[in-house]
Amino acid sequence: MKQSQKNKKDSLKSLSTKKLFILTILIMILCAIICIHFYIDTRDISLLKNKLPQPTLIYDRHGEIASKMTGSKIEGVGFDELPDHLILAIVAIEDHRFYDHPGIDYIGILRALVKNVKAGEIVEGGSTITQQLTKNVFLSHEQTLSRKWDEFFIAQKIERTYSKNEIMEMYVNHIYFGEGAWGIRNAAEVYFGKEVTELTVSESAILAGLIKAPSKLSPLKNYEKSIERRNLVLHQMKIHHFISQADFEAAVSEEIVLQGRQVDPYEGKYSYYVDQIIEEAIERYGLTQNEILSGGFHIYTELDQQMQSSLEEVYGNDELFPKSPSEQLVQSGAILIEPESGGIRALIGGRGEHVFRGFNHATQLERQPGSTIKPLAVYTPALEEGYSIFDSLEDKAFNFNGYRPKNYNGSFKGSVSMINAVTSSDNVPAVWLLNKIGIEKGIDALNRFGIPLTKEDRNLSIALGGIEQGVSPLQMAEAYTVFPNKGIKSDAHSITKMIDSKGNVVAVWQSKELTVTSSEVAERMTYMLRNVVENGTGKSARLDGRELAGKTGSTQVPIQGINGTKDHWFVGYTPELVGSIWLGFDKTDETHYLTTSSSQTVTVIFKEIMERALKDTPKSSFHLPTYKEPKKEKQSSGDFKEDNKKKGKGKDKKKKKKRDDD
Repeated sequence: MKQSQKNKKDSLKSLSTKKLFILTILIMILCAIICIHFYIDTRDISLLKNKLPQPTLIYDRHGEIASKMTGSKIEGVGFDELPDHLILAIVAIEDHRFYDHPGIDYIGILRALVKNVKAGEIVEGGSTITQQLTKNVFLSHEQTLSRKWDEFFIAQKIERTYSKNEIMEMYVNHIYFGEGAWGIRNAAEVYFGKEVTELTVSESAILAGLIKAPSKLSPLKNYEKSIERRNLVLHQMKIHHFISQADFEAAVSEEIVLQGRQVDPYEGKYSYYVDQIIEEAIERYGLTQNEILSGGFHIYTELDQQMQSSLEEVYGNDELFPKSPSEQLVQSGAILIEPESGGIRALIGGRGEHVFRGFNHATQLERQPGSTIKPLAVYTPALEEGYSIFDSLEDKAFNFNGYRPKNYNGSFKGSVSMINAVTSSDNVPAVWLLNKIGIEKGIDALNRFGIPLTKEDRNLSIALGGIEQGVSPLQMAEAYTVFPNKGIKSDAHSITKMIDSKGNVVAVWQSKELTVTSSEVAERMTYMLRNVVENGTGKSARLDGRELAGKTGSTQVPIQGINGTKDHWFVGYTPELVGSIWLGFDKTDETHYLTTSSSQTVTVIFKEIMERALKDTPKSSFHLPTYKEPKKEKQSSGDFKEDNKKKGKGKDKKKKKKRDDD
């Protein structure tokens, strides 16, 4: 009896514990829900109320208007003015469950996840129209966890605050449709010369199709692709029963008449440079894309319109570039920087059609720089250690703990002077010299020059550009400004000042200078790099009557059995201007690689760029001292002297190096 009562008590106690546990879990869930709702309610979406955006004007380095970033994407097109078939076309191709989900399409996310897993790559996204509106107005387009988190909660706040029709109205007025057209009203005028209310089913499908990739799918530039995309939109409309079979057939067969108006001559001008301005304003000054595009700012820049136009003209001439296979274009990026200030005078981020804030090969590229890194990683620190430009370097078959560097032509010279090694772009002497001075010296120099390194880069291959992360033309040009600027590096930048719509100065460029090396070392490097252009691998870049110094670079295709190059580089400078150019394929494989050397491609393009860019700039000189090669005398390979050293210092250096050789 007592045992039975005990069991009953234990049972009641256990039941009570379970109830308490369940109650605790429910309370925690309730608290989480309350916190989430509170967090959603605190999101600021007041920018959506801004109905009168103003264009942002871009000024060049002389204070002249150069370009315009329009804020016309919220131009008074009410929902009632939107044809039903336009709304249905957008819903069909962008978010067919728009009127059913609460801002986040969980079913769509699961469907996209299944498709992506099956395909083994990203073939479909799960972003809703509300999420797209959130990104366009409030957030950047970077794919980070924090950005996706913000997107989720802001989208929820928008759905709670506005009706579906209001969200659709804001969405179509915020979208970029290409050709400088922000918003559906401008798009209808730019492409068809019509009011929005006059758009046909077929025309609406074309505009809806543009949202995914407005520059690539523009009917004014790529009519066939635009029609293919239109037909896909119409097909989706039919599948979701938004139009009948008869409507589908009529729309597919409709003749498209493109008779749009001309946009503002400043809109869309110098597009790659404008992309860089936007990136810089976001990263350095904390603005959002929407604020920049429609905030009425006056942005003063380092842009030189004549140089930028010259760069764009060169990149518009396909004859200067290697022929491309039909399925992939040989890509390139180039940048011009004024060495003293670090001001970006011009840049171009790619060949082919520009995509708004798309990948920029001039600023976002990460490729190994090949031999263009030798002056930074090897020869500058060697000169700092007391080596002479005429010192003899060994050029033989070496085995540095398993690393066996080779020259481009596969042969060895036995020994070669530093200046001749630089001029001929010999690999082995550079590696041998870095080994002599020590890897730490090279790494320290690269850090000073601003070249990104990782822990894996602590090896001799950095002498030949074998770095893990890679570099962009911007980083290489910025590093090379040290040589014409007497050893000092100024941070590269495009924006000098920003003024808001009320006349307040909201940003001013603060110059940041770093002494990288001495002016004497910088002069010696320029002397050797000038010889590269006059007598070496950079001869094709020589300018008529103007001094130029520079260095070629290339990397090998990392595929067994293929004798070709992956990347071509040239970084060069006059006293007034530093330029850097890269050439290659975005995806290098068995059929997409370069078959010549950099001395035959980028040097030719660089010459064309610089001659056009500097045509209105007076010629000047580096004003270099004369360096005389000392008389040859018997000495060990490590016994170096420079004719302008003090005797005592030379003797000390001689003794030290002799001990090293021993």
